Amino acid sequence: MQSELRNKMLDAFTKAGESYLSGQHLADLIGCSRTAVWKHIEELRKDGFEIEAVRKKGYRIIKTPKKMTADEIRLGLTTEFIGRNLYYEESVESTQRIAHQLASENAPEGTVILAEEQRAGKGRMDRKWHSPKYTGVWMSMILKPNIPLTKAPQLTLLTAVAVAQAIEEAAGLSAEIKWPNDILINGKKVTGILTELQAEADRIHSVIIGIGINVNQKQADFPIELQEKASSLAIEKGEDISRAGLIKSIFKHFEKLYLLYLEKGFFPIKLLWEGYAVSIGKTIKARTLTKVIEGKALGITDEGVLKLEDQTGEIHHVYSADIEL
Repeated sequence: MQSELRNKMLDAFTKAGESYLSGQHLADLIGCSRTAVWKHIEELRKDGFEIEAVRKKGYRIIKTPKKMTADEIRLGLTTEFIGRNLYYEESVESTQRIAHQLASENAPEGTVILAEEQRAGKGRMDRKWHSPKYTGVWMSMILKPNIPLTKAPQLTLLTAVAVAQAIEEAAGLSAEIKWPNDILINGKKVTGILTELQAEADRIHSVIIGIGINVNQKQADFPIELQEKASSLAIEKGEDISRAGLIKSIFKHFEKLYLLYLEKGFFPIKLLWEGYAVSIGKTIKARTLTKVIEGKALGITDEGVLKLEDQTGEIHHVYSADIEL
């Protein structure tokens, strides 16, 4: 109940913007006493919020904490369901593991698990994902789309578009997408996306989308073997980026695209994705589990499958592979 009242208060401040909210108005909005309002204000101050109180005007938030908090993410959140049910953890083995558990317990669609650190983060093909504390965005999202199993990989491409849009909005950087799940800035990887399913043979129960974004790491924060290939938004921008602002932007863009996808299908997402694609028209190598195919990337099909034309003119449809430009 306490967290619910606090969330209502943060929603009220979000809608108020720069305006002041009186103690009585807040009490009426969130359904509690003025004394309770004062207690919640003091708790927010203890957590690092700078709140201005002016006699006969009320309160307004003028500064958020330096360290990211769940409250900072909720403040200014404009989505209907993505991120509204938010789990924030200091340190976890993997946000994907927690998301799978919550999904099996029927957590609502749009539930997000966010961690400051993952001790056993992973990417595609069980590769380790380096997730140091207080530097990046490490989160997993639970979705429950009514779509065929075969269409689930399309949600990876949708997520990539949403993250690319959010990076442009929150960091002012131009992002590119390398099929199927990598986001690059100036040719270096800053984001990976992992899509996993809870499903039966004929239906999806839940789609768990893991997103890992290198936000404020410095070059020395990366293992030596990754320093040539990986980067962070802060390195590319030359200044630190607000992680909470980036997360809220991802939630906003993802929800908009997801609702568009459920209504109109994959085609509008495909057009957006191709606008960000780094590999279309280029000669690439696609390493599948069984072979290596080299050829020109022609784009993706209406299902999200990569089309690759080899030197003989044969067009290959690649469903899963590592891509080398």
